[in-house]
Formats: sequence, structure tokens, C-alpha cells
Amino acid sequence: MQYIFDLHKTLLDHNLILVYEGEFTQEITKSILAMAERNMDSSGEESTVKRKVFNVMVECLQNIVKHAGDVQKKNAAIFIVGKLENEYVIVSGNPIETAESEKLKDKLEQINSLDKDGLKSLYKEIIKNTEISDKGGAGLGFVDMARKSGNPLAYDFIDTGDGAQFFCLKASISRL
Repeated sequence: MQYIFDLHKTLLDHNLILVYEGEFTQEITKSILAMAERNMDSSGEESTVKRKVFNVMVECLQNIVKHAGDVQKKNAAIFIVGKLENEYVIVSGNPIETAESEKLKDKLEQINSLDKDGLKSLYKEIIKNTEISDKGGAGLGFVDMARKSGNPLAYDFIDTGDGAQFFCLKASISRL
């Protein structure tokens, strides 16, 4: 039973207010969003901060649900929200096909290289020139996360050894 205390201490030490690991469906996504919203409401968070956090959470969760594909069946995903003194941190992790990781890395590097105006231009360009993919997105999610958070997106790809990568994404939203 020591691991329960250790886990609890880890959550407290890292200021994690919400952690979910497992299967992600639309219903589970709705529940996660509702819990986070109640937490921010009960702590009296400013509405502009809540809106940004909520928007980034939605994009992260939709990314997990829509893009994990067949790999999701072999590995569960994780979603974490942390509340620090000056920022909220939203972290997601999900398996993706190894073949997709390089394309995704290039897209994230492009997004992180842009300033506010560059992100706005890219967003408009994608809306104007891109058709909705068969998975339901037009590639706007990461651009929108960067725009809403106002910070670069941190990411990593960890080889799982089974032909997949575990894609970790972190977005930080200032509380100031």
C-alpha cells in the first residue's frame, strides 16, 4: 500500500490537480473537462485563464481521441493538468505510429518557430487551403494550442519498442 501514498505525494509535489490514464472516448473527455471546469470554478480562476485552459484541454483530448488510431488499443493514453503559482500545465501522452512521428515533429517545430502574428497567419492559411481530414481535423489543433497558450509547445517522442512512439505534449498557460 506504500505505492498509494507515494503516488499521492507525487501528485501533491508536482501540483497535479487532474490525472487520467486509460481509454479515451468522447464521454470520458466530457467528464474530464467537467471536472477541470469545476476545479477552476471552485478556486475562483479568472474567466480569461479558464477559457484558455479549457480550449487547450479540448484540443489535447481531441488529439488523443482522434489520432491515436489502432495503436491506442495496445497502449493507454494519459492526460494531466497541473496548477502552479503562475501557470497551468496541460500534459498529454499517447501512442502514435512511428511513421507519423517525424511528420508531427516537423509540424511542431514549424509552429514553435512562429511568433504571434506568424501563428495567426498559419491558422488563416490552414483554414483557407486545407480540407477536413478523414479523422475530422484540418491540422489546426496544435496551432490553436500555441495561440491560446501564448507559449511554445514542449514535446517528446519515446520509442516504445513495438513499432510505436509515445508522443508527449505539454502546453503552459500563464495565470497572470
